[in-house]
Amino acid sequence: MSEAITTPVAALTGLRRSFTQGDITIEVLRGVNMQIMPGEIVALLGPSGSGKSTLLQAVGLLEGGFSGQIEIGGVVASALSASERTAMRRENLGFVYQFHHLLPDFNALENVVMPQMIAGANRADAEGRATELLGALGLSQRLEHRPSQLSGGEQQRVAVARALANRPRLVLADEPTGNLDEATSERVLGEFLSLVRGEGSAALIATHNERLAAKMDRVVRLHDGVLQPD
Repeated sequence: MSEAITTPVAALTGLRRSFTQGDITIEVLRGVNMQIMPGEIVALLGPSGSGKSTLLQAVGLLEGGFSGQIEIGGVVASALSASERTAMRRENLGFVYQFHHLLPDFNALENVVMPQMIAGANRADAEGRATELLGALGLSQRLEHRPSQLSGGEQQRVAVARALANRPRLVLADEPTGNLDEATSERVLGEFLSLVRGEGSAALIATHNERLAAKMDRVVRLHDGVLQPD
């Protein structure tokens, strides 16, 4: 069996995170252990305030203050310098948030081109890749529209294309359809999952929606700071 199959995209061992408020210490993560394999789409279920966003920030190497070990593609993140961690995020991870966070002064195509050029792609290749992804999400006729000219569902589709633009090993999504109405949420999530599977990426998707979670390969629940499989 090849290393690509046997090595997890992400592995967490004994991950802990606590916050201090006055004299009170709040333990948000209490020894989380988890592996995500290549191509696997995992739903992270839990109510608001359960620590889902904190866990995603840990896997995404977005902030410090954690104890335990985080590995991305077999590389221990804590052993990396700040610049190496930035490079790891850029080369291995894609992010989708509840709010799209698109650049308002750039059109849909440019929002998906930008991260590719930052990663070193030439403009022609970046535009080709962006056009392909946006087309797969039904936005071929909206390439030159700015975020303010797009519906909420269209904006989130652009955010999905942007997350996948650099062919990440792992996509991290924090309530990616939580700001959409139910019907639009179903459509966008379906397109998101189809595109992620087509690209061969893995994904960890935080949600509190049981029905949406059921569409994914595996469900884990965050309860009292520990992950519990369904």
